[in-house]
Amino acid sequence: MGKIIAISNQKGGVGKTTTSVNLSAALGELNKKVLLIDLDPQASTTTSLGINRSLLYSTVTDVLLNHIEIEDSIIHLSDINVDVIPATIELAHLEIKLDIDDREYALSHKIQRIAHLYDFIVIDCPPSLGLLTLNALYASNSVLIPVQCQYLAIDGLTQLLNTIRIVQKQLKVNNKRLEIEGVLLTMLDKRTKAGWEIVHEIKDYFKEGVFDTIITSNVAAQVAPTYGLPVTTFAPRSPASKLYKSLAKEVVANNERR
Repeated sequence: MGKIIAISNQKGGVGKTTTSVNLSAALGELNKKVLLIDLDPQASTTTSLGINRSLLYSTVTDVLLNHIEIEDSIIHLSDINVDVIPATIELAHLEIKLDIDDREYALSHKIQRIAHLYDFIVIDCPPSLGLLTLNALYASNSVLIPVQCQYLAIDGLTQLLNTIRIVQKQLKVNNKRLEIEGVLLTMLDKRTKAGWEIVHEIKDYFKEGVFDTIITSNVAAQVAPTYGLPVTTFAPRSPASKLYKSLAKEVVANNERR
């Protein structure tokens, strides 16, 4: 059964979507079978991969509302060896429309049908701790937390960690675990002292839970989504591409050890 990883941080602008897209693409380059689920109503992951939202026949919203089977929502992107379940702004209305008893488990119930088909399933979460993020956490085996190397970016981590602990306690009832895959330091400006201070502070707190790979600020990673491509395809020799490939190797190695 595939490893299900939620990319989550309730703060926006820390690199969740960039991490989701480029980690998935880099895992695909390692010949891993990868499914990327866009669970953010902003649908930035969908757009970043060049998928025209106005032409979509089905989305993750249709899956969660039982309008279609999850298998029928998957789009295969052969050029980057990644499968995608896309999203649109309609996902923002899910909390109103989803009328079932165990709403936090809606995605978990669906994803179990196809988890055996993949090595990794990556879920891009919205910048909040609402119903959608809870669905991602309850469905996942682990959480990867991107943290921007700026002071304000680490200010709200306590709230996320408390939410993770609540989910962990609930999942124990079902004999299921939710671990922290790792903390990923992003958008580091290597020229500034303040950025490195945040790096040291995060490493002091999370110890070995921090990835060795640090994603530095890079123009190629910012430009790639405008072409509907991950940076690993758009600029394969760029520093950003090399860093996401390094991250993918770390994720694979960590899971092989476990």
